[in-house]
Amino acid sequence: MANRIALGVSSYSFQQRLASGDMDLFDVIEWVAHSRAEHLELAVLADDPASPIPNLASDPGYVDRVRAAAESAGVDLSNLAMHAEFWAPGGADVGAAVARVEAYVDLAERLGITRLRHDVVAHGALPGDDTPLFEAAIEPIVAGSKQVARYAATKGVATSVENHGFFVQSADRIRRIVHAVDEPNFLTTLDVGNFVCVDEDPAVVVPQNLPYAMVIHLKDFYVRDVDPGEGWFRSRGGRYLRGAIVGNGDLDLGSVARSITEAGYEGYASIEFEGAEDCLLGIERGLANAARLLAAA
Repeated sequence: MANRIALGVSSYSFQQRLASGDMDLFDVIEWVAHSRAEHLELAVLADDPASPIPNLASDPGYVDRVRAAAESAGVDLSNLAMHAEFWAPGGADVGAAVARVEAYVDLAERLGITRLRHDVVAHGALPGDDTPLFEAAIEPIVAGSKQVARYAATKGVATSVENHGFFVQSADRIRRIVHAVDEPNFLTTLDVGNFVCVDEDPAVVVPQNLPYAMVIHLKDFYVRDVDPGEGWFRSRGGRYLRGAIVGNGDLDLGSVARSITEAGYEGYASIEFEGAEDCLLGIERGLANAARLLAAA
């Protein structure tokens, strides 16, 4: 069943080299074309005309050149990921947020991309028991996501929410949003590693959310209970995490791979590399390890 999964990579994995100027997006497209990756996901970091990733501030001519370069190189642009905020503790302009995400649906269409991942709240953990805040947030989150999904359907674009950003990161919160939005083209971008940021075991919760996966992100982390020093961040429960090459970290990705194949998932799976190693090394080894794990599953 693994041969029905298209392994690719997120542009976020190249952030080291994109940020340093060692590579631009056209270099990334060429690199992907000559790698074992079958597709490239574009992760928008900001609405900034200088950003290499096409966004709402980009010159339309640049957007068209990116699409043409990908098509010329035979690189499938699989998914466009961007930030959005339908709720905030101090209030959010849902109408403006929806209009912005809908503009990104148009941008995806211009790029020839048929999948869009949008956030629903800002990245960051809220202190203490945030359950009452989530209960207050779910109505605008669902309303905004539903409106976007219906607009995207008119463009032939599927939309999704990803388990990341702490507040909307646990498996049950993602499923609750997907069920409440209840649109056939609204699913989840399922990041198998991000669950450890809220102290969930990917081997347990990935199977729960697989039926709703639009795209899978393959990611690995080193996990420690005692402070290992610089370069680590804390999970919601206080554990220490650091990005790892897929297959090199502490997550049970063998079990995750088995659950992916046993669920009969077909579609895109993207490497998201956040480790300290050189990103090209991290991506190459991550792709090889992901292929090995899926083949053995």
